Amino acid sequence: MSGQGTAGPHKRLLFVAANPSIDRLYEVDRFVPGAIHRPQRSVAVAGGKGLNAARAAATLGGSVIAVGIVAGRAGDWIEERLAELGIESRLARGTGETRTCFSVLDRSSGVMTEIYERGEQIGAAAWDSLEAIVWAELERGDVAAVSLSGSLPPGAPPDGFARIARIALASSRTVPVLADTYGPALPALLGERPAILKVNAAEAGEASGVSVADAQSAAGAGRILRDAGAACVIVTVGPGGAVVVGADDPIHLIPPDLRGAYPVGSGDAFLGGLAIAVARGESMVEAARLGLAAGIANALVPGAGELDPASIAGILEGIRLAPL
Repeated sequence: MSGQGTAGPHKRLLFVAANPSIDRLYEVDRFVPGAIHRPQRSVAVAGGKGLNAARAAATLGGSVIAVGIVAGRAGDWIEERLAELGIESRLARGTGETRTCFSVLDRSSGVMTEIYERGEQIGAAAWDSLEAIVWAELERGDVAAVSLSGSLPPGAPPDGFARIARIALASSRTVPVLADTYGPALPALLGERPAILKVNAAEAGEASGVSVADAQSAAGAGRILRDAGAACVIVTVGPGGAVVVGADDPIHLIPPDLRGAYPVGSGDAFLGGLAIAVARGESMVEAARLGLAAGIANALVPGAGELDPASIAGILEGIRLAPL
């Protein structure tokens, strides 16, 4: 893996949550547009992709630090919740209020409806503070990997994730970058040659220009993104598992026939499991295998980035590998 040094389980994993949120899940017996609904269950977590991935990694036993930008009372709640969970965090403060994202599960159909706020505008000072925090944590010398995921908040530099990747590469101990982002932030980040890019089928298709519908087309899109700068590309294809495109022939990771009702956050849990395996020095395929198991486990329980670690071993046994 490009930029990979020796890393053990004592090394920390740094998750950047540039645009965090309070993630709320509501379960209703039947969702009817225009009607009043009284949820049968509700769950709220400190979320956004970066924090979901950090929480999943911590649940799997990783030593985690979450860094990001928060604001207002919602930001206070996120900081307090992370502390309650025992997750180390260093958060820059912005103005306004941190966003809230909603998911509604219709139990009668299994369909999930999602409403994601974009977030409020951040100022240059908040982004500068975030970069300073990342630099300071990297200079401690015990970070095994930096994870960059999700969207950039409004007002952030368009190349914000690329700038943080440069900080990781310029630190006194070069640290590999794991990326899970999309849209305008991605091309600049690929120019910094991240060690791993993890994207879903839609994101891979948008970034590569290849319509991704199965493992073969995922491999084609992955090759394009690898050639654009990523040392390794992992494309997730929903129930079809994931495809790993590295220096060797692509590998298709085929999941067991196990479907959960709570898919929101499964990609984030995948990234959390992936980061854990990277810190252990495992191969790209084995890292993706743990990531896939974590993503499946996430879908079995309510709450984005939530999972039962006791389920991982059984799921791992059911994942098959097939060369493409």
